[in-house]
Amino acid sequence: MADEMVEQAQRFINSYNVDGIPKVEVNGRTSWTVMYALTRALQYELGLTTLADSFGPATLAALQSRFPVIDAGTRHGNVYRIVQSGLYCKGYDGDEINGDYTERVAQAVTKLKRNMGVDGVYPGNGLTPKVFKALLTMDAYVVVEGGTDAIRTVQQWLNGRYVGRRDFFVIPCDGNFSRDVQKALVYAIQYELGMSDDVATGALGPATRQGLRQHTVAEGSTGTWVSLFSAAMLFNRRPGATFTGSFDAGLAARVRDFQSFVRLAVNGQGDFPTWASLLVSTGDSTRAGTACDTVTEVTAARAAALYAAGYRYVGRYLSNVPGSTLNKQLQPGELKVIAAHGLNVFPIYQTYGGEAAYFRRAQGIADAHAAIQRARHYGFRPGTRIYIAVDFDALDHEVTDSVLPHFRGIKATIDEYGPEYRIGIYAPRNVCSRVGAEGLTTASFLSDMSTGFSGNLGYPHPVDWSFDQIATISVGAAEGAITIDNDIASGRDEGQSSFLEEDDDSHLDGRFDKTFQGVLLADVQNYLVNSMGVPEQGGDGGLSLSTRTTTQSFQAVMDLDWLTTSLSRTYGMRKALIQCPLLWEIRAYNIGDKAADDAVEAGLKDDSSTGLGQIFAATGIRSRNYCVRAGIITGRIMDAGNSDDLETMWRSLHDDDVYNVSTIPAVLVEGAADIGVARPSVSSSDDDSRRIMGRYNGTGDGAERYGNAMIGLFAVFEKYNRLFRD
Repeated sequence: MADEMVEQAQRFINSYNVDGIPKVEVNGRTSWTVMYALTRALQYELGLTTLADSFGPATLAALQSRFPVIDAGTRHGNVYRIVQSGLYCKGYDGDEINGDYTERVAQAVTKLKRNMGVDGVYPGNGLTPKVFKALLTMDAYVVVEGGTDAIRTVQQWLNGRYVGRRDFFVIPCDGNFSRDVQKALVYAIQYELGMSDDVATGALGPATRQGLRQHTVAEGSTGTWVSLFSAAMLFNRRPGATFTGSFDAGLAARVRDFQSFVRLAVNGQGDFPTWASLLVSTGDSTRAGTACDTVTEVTAARAAALYAAGYRYVGRYLSNVPGSTLNKQLQPGELKVIAAHGLNVFPIYQTYGGEAAYFRRAQGIADAHAAIQRARHYGFRPGTRIYIAVDFDALDHEVTDSVLPHFRGIKATIDEYGPEYRIGIYAPRNVCSRVGAEGLTTASFLSDMSTGFSGNLGYPHPVDWSFDQIATISVGAAEGAITIDNDIASGRDEGQSSFLEEDDDSHLDGRFDKTFQGVLLADVQNYLVNSMGVPEQGGDGGLSLSTRTTTQSFQAVMDLDWLTTSLSRTYGMRKALIQCPLLWEIRAYNIGDKAADDAVEAGLKDDSSTGLGQIFAATGIRSRNYCVRAGIITGRIMDAGNSDDLETMWRSLHDDDVYNVSTIPAVLVEGAADIGVARPSVSSSDDDSRRIMGRYNGTGDGAERYGNAMIGLFAVFEKYNRLFRD
């Protein structure tokens, strides 16, 4: 919602005609863009020659030198206007933005400092440099959504106690644990350890770890160390945690609960391992784990070394990264070797996943199909949990915009095509928690070694954590030597210790190499022209009213290669069997098809052949029902005679290209059964394939002609598809 006074602040910013102070949109909404512009305006008024978004040491030093306290006696109109603008952007009353430090401004500054918890350090109604720095941020100093009064109390306490130290700046007092708050807590610990400003860093380094070993707190302890420890418990959202300076029996009980949760020795004391687990994602990275993950083949000698070192669970990869020279996937016979040495296996699926651009619904669907196929290939039994990797520091908005849609695609696909498997996630803590909270995963494998990730800093263990990756180490010697990531196991996932026979999937189709796309298109065009009489656009072959060219239709099929490849592998059929009717129906789409769809939209008809694959809703229901009953996919049995079911199916086929194309193999499978042909497979004869594709078009002479046309096109696609089989 637009705020009139924020609009005035934005107009004030835009009154500057200064290089380095960009114009901002006048929309009445506070944002970092506005705060950065105000920071630049302040730098300009301070006489700095370089203007930047950051309120850094140079800005702070200049402010301290020129205006150690800004109050009614400062007498600088534009600096006052920056203060007034910042107050309004923060939700405080800045009076008119007129360049006066009025009583209302003074009261707002007093309230701001009280909310920050620094009014005892900076009494009066003047604005000091560190408070000014905090004013020009998006940090809140009142409880916001998701925050608690208890956490805000600790934030205010930290500000009030430590803001006088050189590198301690005002932290948010919004009731939420965050990376800035976590860093502030570590600073506080370092200050209490006696570190100077030149030594304290806000990071849990060796000296801080050593110092904490000397500060175990236990029942009966009192004072600042108990306050810091209880703050850490509160920040980690431990049930019943309170901020206190007295270590009583209740706190001891909560500590025991936390130690049990993160798999530490349970003693009810704030010892070093407990401090570490509360303060940094790895916790005590030297502690022994019983689980590990590795990109290296686990041979008999390595398996023996792992078992001797106390490991019982091994995470191994289902696939390699396309184009990578690193062979990290499970090797033939490796699972049996691992199991024979008393180790259980949990599978990890990761191709790339190293940036937000990778994650989207379509990629999630493709990854899920691949994960299902690879898990079945290796013989992982029903009940196995597959950990899908998110291997980058996903910011919260990237989780919302990219990761969640990706996992929605994964869950929908595994629910339908691989319901025997459960979904896990390997990711930073915040990603794991958010994806799990939406019900998209059932357990979290934490990438806690990435201690600097924003998704780990300031976030507690997800409640569903199964494995916690804390350090890269080497185990064994000679032939048994292996580098692993040392993982803590919660016991939530025990992996698998026995496996079905490995399946030879070398006969399945793979993704198409786009370098061959031009020659494949030329062959498709040649076939359509010379064998079918279908030119590039329009023409005979029943396509005189077609609105799409062959090139456009071919490109649409190639754009969906990820999906047709996945479907062919999941159904165990040739990809060309899906591609041929898909290409033909896209190419054949005409104004009559659009008119039929429009009639359904208008309620004049109940059904029409629709979407890329031109599938009737009744056909979609019949074919999907058949595949559900055959155990090929899962889903709700629908009734084509039920108008609601018919509308639901038609809408899905019409609106969702992925759903439409995913229905094509179901139509082919049901059609084969209808004409008494064996279920389509990679070994189907050309004649069976011809008849199956003919049935896709219906029955009778028209279907016969359709099948004859498709089998020639099938041969064109097969010429190239066979080049990319595993």
